[in-house]
Amino acid sequence: MQAQKQLSPKPIVVQVVLDKPLSQGFDYLWDAEKLGALPEIGHLVEVPFGRAISIGLVIKVSAHSDYEIDKLKQVRQLAPLPALDPALLRLMNFASQYYIHSLGETILPSIPQMWKKTGEWEKIPNKLAVLENKKNKPQIVGDGFISEDQLNPDQKNALKVLINEAANKKCFRVILLQGQTGSGKTAVFLNWLSSILVDPCAQILLLVPEINLTPQLERRIKAYFPDKVMAVLHSGVSEKKRGIAWYEAMTGKAQIILGTRLAALTPMPNLRAVVVDEEHDSSYKQQEGTRYSARDLAIWRAHDQSIPILLSSATPSLETWLAAKSGRYEYVRLDQRAQGARLPRVHLINTRDPQNQFSPGDVGASKQKSLVSKTLAHAISKNLAAKKQCLILINRRGYAPVLSCSACNWLSKCTHCSAYMVLHKAGALGKRSILSCHHCGLVKPIPNFCPECGNADLKTLGHGTQKLEDAIEEMWPEARVLRVDTDSSKKNKGAEALFQKIHDGNVDIVVGTQMIAKGHDYQNIGLVAVLDADGRLYSADFRAAERLFAQLIQVAGRAGRAEVSGQNGGDIYIETQYPEAAVYQYLLRHDVDGFLAYTANEREEAKLPPFSYQALVHAEAKNLDKAIQFLTELKSSLKIKGVITKQLKVYDPVPKTVMRVAGSERAQLVIESDNRKLLQEALEAIDQQLRQDSQGRISKASRIRWLIERDPIAI
Repeated sequence: MQAQKQLSPKPIVVQVVLDKPLSQGFDYLWDAEKLGALPEIGHLVEVPFGRAISIGLVIKVSAHSDYEIDKLKQVRQLAPLPALDPALLRLMNFASQYYIHSLGETILPSIPQMWKKTGEWEKIPNKLAVLENKKNKPQIVGDGFISEDQLNPDQKNALKVLINEAANKKCFRVILLQGQTGSGKTAVFLNWLSSILVDPCAQILLLVPEINLTPQLERRIKAYFPDKVMAVLHSGVSEKKRGIAWYEAMTGKAQIILGTRLAALTPMPNLRAVVVDEEHDSSYKQQEGTRYSARDLAIWRAHDQSIPILLSSATPSLETWLAAKSGRYEYVRLDQRAQGARLPRVHLINTRDPQNQFSPGDVGASKQKSLVSKTLAHAISKNLAAKKQCLILINRRGYAPVLSCSACNWLSKCTHCSAYMVLHKAGALGKRSILSCHHCGLVKPIPNFCPECGNADLKTLGHGTQKLEDAIEEMWPEARVLRVDTDSSKKNKGAEALFQKIHDGNVDIVVGTQMIAKGHDYQNIGLVAVLDADGRLYSADFRAAERLFAQLIQVAGRAGRAEVSGQNGGDIYIETQYPEAAVYQYLLRHDVDGFLAYTANEREEAKLPPFSYQALVHAEAKNLDKAIQFLTELKSSLKIKGVITKQLKVYDPVPKTVMRVAGSERAQLVIESDNRKLLQEALEAIDQQLRQDSQGRISKASRIRWLIERDPIAI
């Protein structure tokens, strides 16, 4: 240590943040000779922490420390990476502060695992060189190119608004592109991006809500930009591929970055434009770790870097629609389908009406009790006769949501969660039929008899995609039936292969969950059916109707997309017990604006978001009473300190909707204000107070695990 002091009279001290729930950074000594470089803010490093070795990020460089220099540990290794760019670090700092999460917990999970394996760091430069020399990479075949000349007048007008004088200047703009399903929004924004990618250094970010939408968009992008390097980032990509794609984006080699919400946190030094497709989708909100909204962070990033961002949707979120209506966002509309076909006709089937149900002896009735109403069955038969495909949506995977005993009313409850175990038939998740919990993942064999009374007569209650698939195959034995859900697409490229079957016309009836509803450009769907739509309508979530409406518009838009001017746009049948509900009545007219205006009035009267701002304090314990007590004491403390005012409401703590998950019992405290700044200040004070009595995010006294969440999408 003495020798080091003589050689280096002015020590280099770096502050490093780690992926831990700790608000502070930690000081380390930097040996420039050993590490082969001087430190920069944004460098990824390996450091000793306690008895372990950790990965951290340099956030400060100086010659001083508040601690004794002699007692500081040294940085062990420097990653073979350039420093993260300043714009990304500004974004991460904002996300950390706004979402009340430490900086290390915000940044480090966004870095691919490949770059956090320190034992591989020495080998990475050689690996990258080998990959660079491989010229025979399999190329994606481009498909779906539509030039500017081929756009219809509506699309050309929209494109003209996007490519205006500001396009040549560095200028922040938020543009809502609202268009009917099948109106050609993708063709418009890809032609707009063509004008930006004329610059050989420019990078663009394209966000999609789900992995399943990336392959289709990849092919479209390749058709428009065959010579541009594209980086694809989502959790379905292998760690190695994701690591390389992230590196290509970071170094500017990849000009097009396509991905799900995690791509919003990717370093892009030359970012010039952002597109958020299906901007309304709740998948953009992270539900673990730093609970950020990728859409909201993308807007902040565009503002920070003075670039345009386009939000695209047939059913924009209420927040975005109101911002466009008030003039805060630019508003571009496409009110006609691209080829001029009419929108699908909407049919509401009242399941309370006996005329819609099969009676014993009806021609075409199934042997078992039918899962499909008589009205819908006749429509499916007619559609199949016309050589058109059918799409049937039910938002529940598995065979049946509950197994029950008819003698003692035993139900297949999960032993670790306050939820039921779902019956999955053989072949879906294994070679045998099983009971599986969709919350904690617990799997059990099907009991031969009731575990409580010994009765062998066990029955299923309700139905999921597997049971519906069986019923469809029984009613239309000649039809080719395909089930599309997360169980059927577990294998690598499984979902893409399933969608390709539909596109190729090798399927007559598709049964699936919401995976089939979004963004896919099916060419021969004549009929769409939605079963058990009411299941999503009546819930504790005040956004339930908005989400259901968006899903119904999206799934309806899969029908009749290939029809040309004046032709029938297909049919959508919705089974419901409440056809008079506003969500269905606005759907009959395809009146998106009417529904959003109606919803806005409801929310304003109730002072719910977006007319107020919300946050949650989550608490988890082995016992619900302890979690409730922890939150009650927090509320009392806030009251004593005068944090709770007329402008800031703190409600009583309540159990979460699914109270018990994986053995932990969960409660929540809702905090609400019509002033965003006031809410932020309160949350920062709460975070500071809780941290004083906690180790990380676990309280020292009661061992309660807690978390603060901004802008929750589910309460």
